[in-house]
Amino acid sequence: MSDQPPITPLSDAEPGQQADCFVVLAAKDRAKTRDGKPYFRVSFRDAARKATAMIWNDTRWFADCESSWQAGGFYKIRCRYEENQYGPQIDLLQIREVTDDDADDGFDPADFFVTTRFDPQEMFTELLDIVDEHITDAPLKQLVVNLLKDNEAQIKDSAAAVRNHHAFRGGFLEHVLSVTRTCLYLADKYLAYYPETDPPLSKSLVVAGGILHDIGKLRELESQPQGFAYTAEGRLVGHILLGRDIVREYASAIDELDAETLLRLEHIIIAHQNLPEWGSPIAPHTPESLLVHYADDIDAKYHMMATALELPPEEGEEFTPRDNPLRRSIFRGLTE
Repeated sequence: MSDQPPITPLSDAEPGQQADCFVVLAAKDRAKTRDGKPYFRVSFRDAARKATAMIWNDTRWFADCESSWQAGGFYKIRCRYEENQYGPQIDLLQIREVTDDDADDGFDPADFFVTTRFDPQEMFTELLDIVDEHITDAPLKQLVVNLLKDNEAQIKDSAAAVRNHHAFRGGFLEHVLSVTRTCLYLADKYLAYYPETDPPLSKSLVVAGGILHDIGKLRELESQPQGFAYTAEGRLVGHILLGRDIVREYASAIDELDAETLLRLEHIIIAHQNLPEWGSPIAPHTPESLLVHYADDIDAKYHMMATALELPPEEGEEFTPRDNPLRRSIFRGLTE
């Protein structure tokens, strides 16, 4: 066994504590001070916490950081952990790359990836069951099933985003299943409320749209050791148009698929974010696209709020800090 000090997970370190940690280098950003001197803002993380280290040009680490530190690399560090108005911070005392011998001290690369709380196979099976039960348009059902089964492994593993919501392995499937469950509820509710609309609300399209609204993220994002990142086509095209492309590719193999059904499905995908500043070139113009948009929006935003409230509160804290994706302080409750 190693005679070095015991390893403390970065996420367990207390403010002011000196600790030895295994970490992955999540990001390395070069910048300049106001007087033109270069520095790096480096992010290290484990599965539950990310902390920033400032590497100034007059420190011992600058040359190594510039020449050899790589995003996605695993490192053993000795650091002093602090928290301030900018979030978790670390002062580096020692750093080296992880070696095979570190396994004796408990290093395991799998420990550095946040994953969904739910079983991916169970979620995927439920999604297929929903398709089978609730999409009654046979060609549309075939399109959705083909797409799901052909991309099963990636669907189970992918994140829903790089940051902000469901940004972890299996997060894509967790989000899609949650959105689809909400779509089912909304479709049943409004079919019963408004049975005389012409044309009637298509439950099959609402369900298919819920399942496929983010399908372009399979090409927009890719898994890397430091987390999920945007692909080149993700940056240049985006998941909305990539999703429409994927649906069109699969639809071309199904001769029986009605042209208007495909058009309405494509509209759900390109309109699901509602506003141009959110990525959609057009707002929802059909009942089905409206329901999918709001099902998607509430799932993403509730996840952001829930994640903020899952963090342990400071003593006497009535509101969370504003450093969450919603950029607002969330009320926890009155304190005496």
